[in-house]
Amino acid sequence: MPNEYTQTNPPGPAGHPDACWWRSDAVLSSLHASLGGLSSAQARRRLRTFGPNRFDTAGRHRPCLEILSRLRNPLVLLLLVAGAVSAAVGETLSAGIIAFMVLLSVIFDYLQEHKAERAAENLRQMVALKTMAQHDGAYREIPVENLVPGDMIRLSAGSLVPADGLMIEATDLFVQQAALTGESFPVEKHPHAVPADDALDHATNAVFMGSSVISGTGTMLIVKTGKSTQLGLVGGVIAGHRPPTAFDMGLRQFGYLILRVTFLLVLFVLLANGLMKRPWLESSLFSLALAVGLTPELLPMIVTVTLSRGAIRLSKQGVIVKRLSAMQDLGSMDILCTDKTGTLTEARISLSSHVDIAGRDNEHVLEWAYLNSRFETGVHTPLEDAILAEAHVDISAWIKVDEVPFDFERRRLSVLLRHRDESFLIVKGAPEDVLGHCDQYEDTNAQARPWTAQSRALAQETLRGLCANGYRVLGIAWKKAQAGTTQAKLEDENDLIFAGYTAFLDPPKTDAGEAIAHLTGQGVAVKILTGDSDLVARHLCDALGVPVTGVLMGHEIALLDDHALTVRAESANLFCRISPIQKNRLVLALRRRGHVVGFVGDGINDAPALHSADVGISVDTAVDVAKDSADMIMLRHDLGMLEEGVREGRRTFANIRKYIMVGTSSNFGNMLSMAGAVLFLPFLPMLPTQVLLNNVLYDLSETVLPLDGVDEADVKLPQHWDVTLLRNFMLILGPVSSLFDFLTFYLLLRVLEAGEALFQTSWFIESLATQILVIFVIRTRGNPFFSHPHPALWAAAASLLVFAVALVFSPLAGLFGFVALPWPYFLALGFLVAMYLALAQWVKTLFYRSKLARGHDWTVGKGMAKRLKP
Repeated sequence: MPNEYTQTNPPGPAGHPDACWWRSDAVLSSLHASLGGLSSAQARRRLRTFGPNRFDTAGRHRPCLEILSRLRNPLVLLLLVAGAVSAAVGETLSAGIIAFMVLLSVIFDYLQEHKAERAAENLRQMVALKTMAQHDGAYREIPVENLVPGDMIRLSAGSLVPADGLMIEATDLFVQQAALTGESFPVEKHPHAVPADDALDHATNAVFMGSSVISGTGTMLIVKTGKSTQLGLVGGVIAGHRPPTAFDMGLRQFGYLILRVTFLLVLFVLLANGLMKRPWLESSLFSLALAVGLTPELLPMIVTVTLSRGAIRLSKQGVIVKRLSAMQDLGSMDILCTDKTGTLTEARISLSSHVDIAGRDNEHVLEWAYLNSRFETGVHTPLEDAILAEAHVDISAWIKVDEVPFDFERRRLSVLLRHRDESFLIVKGAPEDVLGHCDQYEDTNAQARPWTAQSRALAQETLRGLCANGYRVLGIAWKKAQAGTTQAKLEDENDLIFAGYTAFLDPPKTDAGEAIAHLTGQGVAVKILTGDSDLVARHLCDALGVPVTGVLMGHEIALLDDHALTVRAESANLFCRISPIQKNRLVLALRRRGHVVGFVGDGINDAPALHSADVGISVDTAVDVAKDSADMIMLRHDLGMLEEGVREGRRTFANIRKYIMVGTSSNFGNMLSMAGAVLFLPFLPMLPTQVLLNNVLYDLSETVLPLDGVDEADVKLPQHWDVTLLRNFMLILGPVSSLFDFLTFYLLLRVLEAGEALFQTSWFIESLATQILVIFVIRTRGNPFFSHPHPALWAAAASLLVFAVALVFSPLAGLFGFVALPWPYFLALGFLVAMYLALAQWVKTLFYRSKLARGHDWTVGKGMAKRLKP
């Protein structure tokens, strides 16, 4: 048996042995493959040899390497350096405790995030791209990542080209390969057409990963996979830069806020300790521990786990989340752009009539439409399926000669047919575009007549009448071609004879209107983007009970610059006769306006808008290009499924917000207390190891927040990041915590006359109790007694407080510098904690009623564009 093919063969030009394999006529033999494809055993062996057909294989590390990668956090690195210095000067106990705490935090973060990512990966596999590959002599559906050199696969309109390869068969196959060549126009591919040079755009016999099939069908021989493809040669998949989402910008702004506050507090503590001539090593360790205490270092893990749990819950509703952060963007979404067919309608299209320009039934129109649909290649649309199901035409004397495939710019499709000794070009497409290329029309006797003003007016009136009654309409035209014509060209689609219209009915979904009403009630404005006429779209809106606030047509959008479109797109909610590029422009215009935009689509023409939206949503039955561009996949084409998705997204955001608000306010208060205490205490208020332990125990109590429920008010309106509100909340609630810390200091020093170890142990208990218990106050805007937290939150708080108290009485107490506390201390500290929680509730209520919170809300509203500006 011959050796398996290696991806360095067949040889090519010097210096790049496999760059121009598409010029070789011996590729099939060098692959040790055949037109019958591979056997299953061959495919398995080659998969082990070449690896999966993807680019992320090298980025997957072993668990130990992933854990070590988390040590790159600057604060963690500083702690490790400080631990090393401490060990070098003989402080081995402090060094060991610091190293243990850092390692514990890193391992816990890894375990939680790895579990969440594994669950998310299982969800992504449910909608992984698949293709038809020939194994053991039969075509079978396999995942794209399992493709290997030598596989034979089928391509059709809407397919993504999953690897590099040669065309073995091709019928009117047009491919968009702008990602590689920069050429925006589709390129037709021909088998066995070996190019004369090495240029990619001249390789008309080859297709490349990252391209998409616009029309036609073909059989492809896989030659290169994964990193050996043309895309792999430049380091990965080439794709357009995606604008940062609202979630990305919110996290970035929050990071800057924490960085500024941490720097100022640490600098203050270092200067104060220096002026008081305290040991520099102990002061440095304390300052670094203070920085860690202020930084919510578990935020990435909390975010990942919370988003993952939301995605899992959403999957049970039939929505698969491909990009986890899209969960939060879905909760922030205040505008949803949706297509019409299949989302708002049943997508069960039937041919209702075939009429001439006067609206009279005409069998000749149906015959032309049938011939065009019957002989076109590629995937049939529902309109074409409806034509083929309705008509029965004898095609035995008809022979196809050529075709001009459909594209979304000219919106027409032409076939060139021969009938005995005559040739005919038959065209169907958008009525306005077809009418614009006709200089004659058919009368009732199927005779060609030149247009008159009256006949054109009659044709337009019939079209308006059909559209106003909710019909989707195609225009049908034809002309005789010169005898012996063997090729159809775009310029042939002129001087046509207009035959008439085919009218299709796609009834609205019974629950679509209700779903739109519910989304609107939740603060999500729904905008409809369609290629249909405004009359058809208006009729649908009337049927669904959706008021039309404004209509913007495609030809109007073409005349608007980006600034003008940003203004016009705000008021309109119905956009008709628009192209794929215009859909994308509309999404970007709404985002520039400060909105968080979702887009629902399932076709090739929806891919750009799906990519540019904050949340791209497609369906499991969509074409590969659409599914690949989307962030979420609905397993049913039902807009009502998004209603629960929006609520889940808002619940997810609310739980992330809880961790941030609790962490920043209580941590800021405690760290502020520590920073202030160094000015008058003769010793550190808490040892560095105690600060680290306090931080670890507090973070452990917060890890169950993803399980917590949220108030109904938090899911009624869109939610978004507001760093100004977060900063104000931190600056108000933090000092409240510090106030009780200073009261604790006074009680311990003046009333109880506690020594250094007793003071540090007492404040450790009080500080930890206030941080853990204040979550029950901050987790809701209202009265905490009427908002029921998850039982796991109670269990975590109680168990960790019991652990902390038990620790100070255990044999390990001396390891951390603790001493046993007399019971009167616990009574005094318990009273202070209770007073603190009561005051925190009162201050929180006043804060949300004050000017500090007014105008800065979590819900989406005016001024959002400014708040989300990068």
